[in-house]
Amino acid sequence: MPAGLAFALIALPVVGLGLRTDWPRLPELLLSEASLDALRLSLITATCSTAICILLGGPLAVVLARGRLPGLQFLRSIVLLPLVLPPVVGGLALLYLVGRTGLVGQGLELAFGITVPFTTAAVVLAQTFVALPFLVVSLEGALRTSGQRYEAVAATLGASPALAFRRVTVPLVLPGLLSGAVLAFARCLGEFGATIAFAGSLEGTTRTLPLLVYLARESDVDAAVALSLLLVVVAILVIAIARPRTVAS
Repeated sequence: MPAGLAFALIALPVVGLGLRTDWPRLPELLLSEASLDALRLSLITATCSTAICILLGGPLAVVLARGRLPGLQFLRSIVLLPLVLPPVVGGLALLYLVGRTGLVGQGLELAFGITVPFTTAAVVLAQTFVALPFLVVSLEGALRTSGQRYEAVAATLGASPALAFRRVTVPLVLPGLLSGAVLAFARCLGEFGATIAFAGSLEGTTRTLPLLVYLARESDVDAAVALSLLLVVVAILVIAIARPRTVAS
């Protein structure tokens, strides 16, 4: 009974969303100019943010999994902070760091004339902030599971540490890396709080799909429901791709 109630708590709201959808108008709602612009922006920014997560999160996961630095546990807790921090708080933190009066933003504006908030770059930065821990956690777990025994064997055969890592470790942790990248992409695609606090909602510049859903619910509920259903479908596809492979006993 408790398991059934738990499943119903998750599944029934999604069913209700499907029942509320105006199916005859669905193509029209999803193919509107505003929807396509938001979808295009969401896909572009999520792809860029995921690439940054891989470039920065990969080395960070290696340090957390293999490093022997003092205070490594504290460092890990800081890395995982965006997982528990309300996204809007993360957006405000980014705003006061990279904004015009922020510690970094003021220097960027004075030295290079660069303003980050309320630009597409701000969307990418906000998405990267909230999605990076997903990739780090997934890849760190893969690195810990793979261990270092195969690298040790490669070293006895004359392989350098860099060669052993590239030819032995990377193929072993590749499923974890791909899973983390897919989860990070999905998190980027669904990001709302940090984006609206740091990047705002400018059509064609910072208005991603979640922001469009938020705005559409005030003026066109059918459009908001259709876009919400689109995000649900994307989430289901991501779960199907990223879920761990299990072996039936």
